[in-house]
Amino acid sequence: MKKLDIATKRGTVLNGVLFEAKGADTVVIAITGIHGNFNSNPFYYNIGDTLTEGGIDFIYAQTNDASSQIQTFNAKTGKKEIIGSWNEDFKHTDEDIEAYLDFAEKSGYKYIILAGHSLGANKVIYYLSRHHDQRVKHFIFLSPANLSYMMQGVTDMEKEMIREQVKRGDGQKMLPFYFMGWVSCVADTAYQWLFTNILNNVHVEADQDFSQVSGITHTGALVIGTYDNFTYGDPSGFLRNINEHMPTARENKLIFIEKTGHTYQQKEQELADAILKLVQDWLYNSDIAKVSGI
Repeated sequence: MKKLDIATKRGTVLNGVLFEAKGADTVVIAITGIHGNFNSNPFYYNIGDTLTEGGIDFIYAQTNDASSQIQTFNAKTGKKEIIGSWNEDFKHTDEDIEAYLDFAEKSGYKYIILAGHSLGANKVIYYLSRHHDQRVKHFIFLSPANLSYMMQGVTDMEKEMIREQVKRGDGQKMLPFYFMGWVSCVADTAYQWLFTNILNNVHVEADQDFSQVSGITHTGALVIGTYDNFTYGDPSGFLRNINEHMPTARENKLIFIEKTGHTYQQKEQELADAILKLVQDWLYNSDIAKVSGI
């Protein structure tokens, strides 16, 4: 494994990890979700080790909220920065993902697959809906986050406190309570979770706003555990609903990892094996297309 320091356009340096196979020209980049670090999501090790054994590189791509607080620095100012779920700005999603894609392109990879887990999947959806980036060959959405489910524990009183704090100009001050019951953050970050559609792009209900999903022109795969509790008890229906709103629905693959939840506990290796097979199939079909002149 090799530590990566990936500078964004605004200068903030994101910390990633490269699992490296000898001579690989294919890479899977996995955008992390909130608190989606190695400790809380150990399946990243399984994916990285399994892909490299198959001759494919893997980048564990931390974004601003992979931990509560992350000490990093700004490449433009040279000053220390503390980023994390406590102060994330969802509007930085584009340049965070772009920074990892730029790194992959400069590294010479010919085949880039963009993945994301939980809120990281929502970020990939946001990015691909706005950028029909030809460097990305396919996507993998791992357990997209249903924000409506996540917000159900936020009380009306807490919502009003967040609105008032932002309204009076104190958006960058910490909330006096744990947002969602477990996240210590500034009011501006909580406001984005609650009241913007930047990353609120997947839903259980078929009649909600799927404008981002419907704007994606890439093909790929959607993956979920059949016990994922972010879906009001219907992980299969949740995933199928997302896919049905995509213009590439017929070409996409749906993968269900049986008897596991949102972070694939006890099924980490099964997930890794499924991703390896998926990527190998894409590479094989790509090679067939080249030989056939398609």
